[in-house]
Amino acid sequence: MSDIKINCDLGEGLDNEALLMPYISSCSIACGGHAGSIDIMEKVIVLAQRHQVLIGAHPSYPDRENFGRRSLQIEEEVLVTSIRQQLSSLSDILIEKGASLHHIKAHGALYNDMAKDAEIAAVFLKAISPFTESVALYAPFGSEVAKMAGNSGIQVVYEAFADRSYTDALSLLPRNAENAVLTDKIQIRNRVLDICREGVVLTVAGHYVPIKADTFCLHGDNPNVIEILQYLAETT
Repeated sequence: MSDIKINCDLGEGLDNEALLMPYISSCSIACGGHAGSIDIMEKVIVLAQRHQVLIGAHPSYPDRENFGRRSLQIEEEVLVTSIRQQLSSLSDILIEKGASLHHIKAHGALYNDMAKDAEIAAVFLKAISPFTESVALYAPFGSEVAKMAGNSGIQVVYEAFADRSYTDALSLLPRNAENAVLTDKIQIRNRVLDICREGVVLTVAGHYVPIKADTFCLHGDNPNVIEILQYLAETT
């Protein structure tokens, strides 16, 4: 593949990590909030080491029942404690395996909430503060959390979604909406190249909106994920 960097969210119970690893540059591993377990984290870390894939933590609202995809009304200290416990779980295994934490990327509703809500962004940054030395934050371009993290000296890696539809406000179309998830490999390739070469993304309203991305997320539960990854590797 070219210098286009693809990442996947892993350890979420799909057990397809071994198939994905050869095609990605980094991964974000679920660490107990929405999915994941000690055994799964260990397995994914070993695979990432074998394939020289950078390892990130993928904390979430503590909501396994809804896979972290619903916003929660939760007390600040409860959320801070949960996120720190999730990060500690993964960090402990990384130390044991002689691996290092490259980045942190929030999952699901938490990721979306802190993109637009400065208060939630501040709570998240407080929660991850013990872990951010030499560790990057994956966050969307123009988001509240990216702005705040950059102002506080955290390295921000802008992330765009290769297989999700965008609104004109650069929000992700809700998953229950029609065409929220892209599955066509050519459409996804064009999306990636538009962002890389032109700095724009085609929205569901048919507009080209400015965006930046250093890495592209392709979801491991996309029904065509392997075919898409292989196609991107061959054509970009």
